[in-house]
Amino acid sequence: MASDAREAITRGRTALGVELGSTRIKAVLVGPDHEVLASGGSSWENQLVDGRWTYSVDDVWAGVQASVRGVADEVRERHGVPLEQLGGLGVSAMMHGYLALDADDELLVPFRTWRNTSTGEAVERLSGALAFNVPHRWSVAHLYQAVLDGEEHLGRLAAITTLAGYVHRRLTGEHVLGVGDASGVFPIDPAATGGPGYDAERLATTQRLLDEALPDGLALSLADLLPRVAVAGERAGGLTAEGARLLDPSGTLQPGAPLCPPEGDAGTGMVATGSVAPRTGNVSAGTSIFAMVVLEGPLARVHRELDLVTTPAGDPVAMVHCNNGASELDAWARLFGEFAAALGAPCDDAAVFEALFRASLDGAADGGGMLAYNYLSGEPITGLEEGRPLFLRTPGRPLDLATFMRTQLYSAFATLKIGMDVLAGEGVRLDGMFAHGGMFATRGVAQRHLAAAVGTPVSVGDIASEGGAWGAAVLAAFATRRGDDQSLTDYLAERVLAGAQIDTVQPDPDDVAGFDAFLRRYVAGLPVERAAVEATRG
Repeated sequence: MASDAREAITRGRTALGVELGSTRIKAVLVGPDHEVLASGGSSWENQLVDGRWTYSVDDVWAGVQASVRGVADEVRERHGVPLEQLGGLGVSAMMHGYLALDADDELLVPFRTWRNTSTGEAVERLSGALAFNVPHRWSVAHLYQAVLDGEEHLGRLAAITTLAGYVHRRLTGEHVLGVGDASGVFPIDPAATGGPGYDAERLATTQRLLDEALPDGLALSLADLLPRVAVAGERAGGLTAEGARLLDPSGTLQPGAPLCPPEGDAGTGMVATGSVAPRTGNVSAGTSIFAMVVLEGPLARVHRELDLVTTPAGDPVAMVHCNNGASELDAWARLFGEFAAALGAPCDDAAVFEALFRASLDGAADGGGMLAYNYLSGEPITGLEEGRPLFLRTPGRPLDLATFMRTQLYSAFATLKIGMDVLAGEGVRLDGMFAHGGMFATRGVAQRHLAAAVGTPVSVGDIASEGGAWGAAVLAAFATRRGDDQSLTDYLAERVLAGAQIDTVQPDPDDVAGFDAFLRRYVAGLPVERAAVEATRG
């Protein structure tokens, strides 16, 4: 009821989640029952600057402030009260990457995002020495590559963190990460003394590698540079006066709210979909696309296609992360939208996507001799350091819209499927996958194609409609609970997601066979993609 919402807001019985995604920054305010009371958002885009993908710090705070202002405005409009107090606060952001800070918390180099694949030498050396797959985008890979390249900023380096960790640090003064986000910084030992933490043996090995590569007179302590690790349910500092003004320059929002550990978007996506127990998984589709599969036990071998990370509670997860997701689909939709406008029949973006996605359902199940590669950037799973969006087809087969769009959607899931096949080869089994992200807004379409790709039932539902920002708010609420030792899994199942509306699609056997045929051609055609990169480089 409206009066209950007003009382929760005025008494500070709310939780605010803020997530910095790849194209949107969003804030969501929830009440005691985790229902959404208000939301706000802002768009932003990464930039390729001096050969590296980045976002500016000014854009970070402009987007965060716009999103929080949107929440505050909606609170006034819907509930008739100002947003002055918060019961809890959680920050989430794109995992991985590299933010290098000096002793005054100033950035030493522009933020290096997960999308960068310039860490090849570091990845090879670290993965071999640690007997552990260290992906290109992990923070330790960026640090070691900077050492190998002799970068000037290392002499002033005092701390490294992720985007969520950076925002949290500015809000609280705490150098900390949730274990899920920390597991994209450095390998985690779930059984470490005192709870999940950085793997001590691998930390010592990496320190030796750094010492060997650093020039005389320069020393770096990796243990001191890394944020401390915290798990879901812990409190990780409070909102300072400076932090409150960063969120709300008007001064209305008051300091003091407790914060949960900052998490990566993969972790808050797991929370938002309830996928934190073994044999559950979720797929998030945006600028990148990735699957998170909660494991029942360790994998037998090291696989370069798989990240070994954790849930926000510290349980082991296999992550299949693909650098390229829906961006090329967006580009084609814009092109078709321009065509419609040129014909004098302009359509909004939602209508264009609806028409194109629906058309794909009538396309040839095997892609009809068409191939598409959605590589705007490098794709480590298929061994490409750079990408070129590419479409080709076999002569003698028709070029029709339905099959063209099915091919584009298949392309978005193809690299994910390669990684999922590695997991299947390890004997990992899933009871089902939950899918979320803009690709699944057209009911039943991308969901059906994903089910064909992974050969597993795929669910979508209203529980993830607000995405990772809502997941961050739920983690904030979880950290403020008192008087119980309920696990995150039980908290989500019993207090957050009970009664949620979920729609599940079973894989269609014809679609599964068609996707498998498409994937064989896709893998066979990868040399064409590599040739396109080489031919257009420079």
